[in-house]
Amino acid sequence: MDIERLSGGRFDHDPQQAFERWDELTRWAATADLEAAEVLPFRPEDLGPPVPAPRQVFAVGLNYDEHARESGFMRPAAPLVFTKYASSLTGPVSTVELPTDTVDWEVELVAVIGREARHVSADESWSHVAGLTVGQDLSERTCQHAGPAPQFSLAKSFPGFSPTGPFLVTPDELDDPEDLALSCEVDGVVLQKGRTGQMIFPVRELIAYLSSIVTLHPGDLIFTGTPAGVGAGRTPALYLRPGQTLHSHIAGLGDLRQTFTGGA
Repeated sequence: MDIERLSGGRFDHDPQQAFERWDELTRWAATADLEAAEVLPFRPEDLGPPVPAPRQVFAVGLNYDEHARESGFMRPAAPLVFTKYASSLTGPVSTVELPTDTVDWEVELVAVIGREARHVSADESWSHVAGLTVGQDLSERTCQHAGPAPQFSLAKSFPGFSPTGPFLVTPDELDDPEDLALSCEVDGVVLQKGRTGQMIFPVRELIAYLSSIVTLHPGDLIFTGTPAGVGAGRTPALYLRPGQTLHSHIAGLGDLRQTFTGGA
């Protein structure tokens, strides 16, 4: 639905502006005559990222026990946080150029902040979530492990390396937003399968932890980590190749589809 038209211009057509006025928007939506609204046709490939210009993009590493083990690490005592750059964001259906032959997949639940959060307790955290969406934390492993210290942020921020979408789903639409099935497959072969309820640090704890250090702004993204099954954790390692299609799914949230070209 065209919210700008439906609201008589009260709200802007730019989806990023929705997060700055999230409380106002949700109050309006609760009383608006949505049944009478014109439903506009669209194709998933026409959609951009549901949050096109976040101020901050956080990501969490090793947030599932089995993924930590396959990566050769112990269970972390606190969230391992890095950033992804907003220039890597795309919509749910995209073509991604592989910069090398060591690009890996990581399906992830992405939480979107809807209300400024600073020193928020875990019990209060969900009230600061606008919604959830599907994300892929594509990772170039050679860059990631080059040098004396890991380059997580750069290795995970090549163009097209942060597809999100197709929709932003508010938590009230889900039976249990803390336990969703997620999976990804390449050319029909399932490579990852898990549940977000297996997270070491669930969404509520991640928001509490991050907000104890930084201010979370409306529209900020939190990539919450990936379950086991990444290519780097296999023997021999397995990576994406030109011509392959990566399909990522989270129950209740939808699907991503990335097709790959290039590759060194």
